[in-house]
Amino acid sequence: MSQRKAPPFRADHVGSLLRTAPLKDARARFAKGQIDAAALKAVEDHEIEKIIIKQEEVGLKLATDGEFRRSWWHFDFYKGLDGVEMYETDKGIAFAGVATKAESVRVVGKVGFSGHPQVEHFKFLKAHCRTTPKMTIPAPSSLHFRQGRRSVSKQVYPELDAFFDDLAVAYQKAIIAFYDAGCRYLQFDDTAWSMICDPSERAHSKKRGDNPENLPKHYTRLTNKALEGRPADMVITTHSCRGNFRSTFIASGGYEFVAEELFGKVNIDGYFLEFDTDRAGGFEPLRHLKGNKQVVIGLVTSKSGRLEPKDDLKRRIDEATKYVPLEQLCLSPQCGFASTEEGNVLTEEEQWAKLRMIVELAEEVWGK
Repeated sequence: MSQRKAPPFRADHVGSLLRTAPLKDARARFAKGQIDAAALKAVEDHEIEKIIIKQEEVGLKLATDGEFRRSWWHFDFYKGLDGVEMYETDKGIAFAGVATKAESVRVVGKVGFSGHPQVEHFKFLKAHCRTTPKMTIPAPSSLHFRQGRRSVSKQVYPELDAFFDDLAVAYQKAIIAFYDAGCRYLQFDDTAWSMICDPSERAHSKKRGDNPENLPKHYTRLTNKALEGRPADMVITTHSCRGNFRSTFIASGGYEFVAEELFGKVNIDGYFLEFDTDRAGGFEPLRHLKGNKQVVIGLVTSKSGRLEPKDDLKRRIDEATKYVPLEQLCLSPQCGFASTEEGNVLTEEEQWAKLRMIVELAEEVWGK
């Protein structure tokens, strides 16, 4: 067995990192009108350069910008698409014991892609990265699932199929834009696939005007159409979890409800999957995996600073090999460390210790 030279890597991570103190201070001052956009960008640039170096120092073969220029893992991208706007809501998204800011997005016009600020964000990452630069954007399916039918204008899209088609084409254009900027490792971040595995979330989906029993097939078609025409030398993975905000969650339930569609029919190169707690179920749904795809098992939690014992993680990896060959497995945290700018409840030192431990464990399991 050996380390992988192409992504996803044996030791990988989902993407977001805890915002540093200088960055938090600059964003707060910008929000109060005390500094301008240029001054904020200067701080972002400096802090991103620092975490690029730090990722290399802990031994990772990839680097992200930590999503340091974003407030949300998803809304910042969606609002940059044609026909999508951000707006204030009556209440935030409810997690276990806490709620997010009262913001969301909705579709108010024909969805399209006419360029995006995050393409420039990737160019900065690539220019300062000596390892493989990884770009993360939200998956197309998550634009629909969390808000549902009621967030898509019925005047613009009387039928959802037309919305899904336009959204897929927008993603086709986005993929090419990132590719032309030099991106060869792109990740779709997604909560739809995991959330829909929870019966309570399916009930909420019905209330939003959708039929959750049919959504996995719709999301397979949407994702595969978005991937049509992608360059052959571009690796595109997807990450799916059950919510990640201030170390809390939304949903519970294993992947069985979506396994045949997600693991057997979606034309993605690899899956970053949450497996750090019993809420994610067992590895049995991975039996539906088709082809030579990589499965990055998220055994290390990003929700706390406690370091998992390596022997426990090795046992979990052995369990996973009952369903997926070891050469098709990789290791990562179950989610990012800061899916929103607030971040999870752990220190930066604990964050880096977890990533360093993942690198060490990957070498012990797969070799140097």
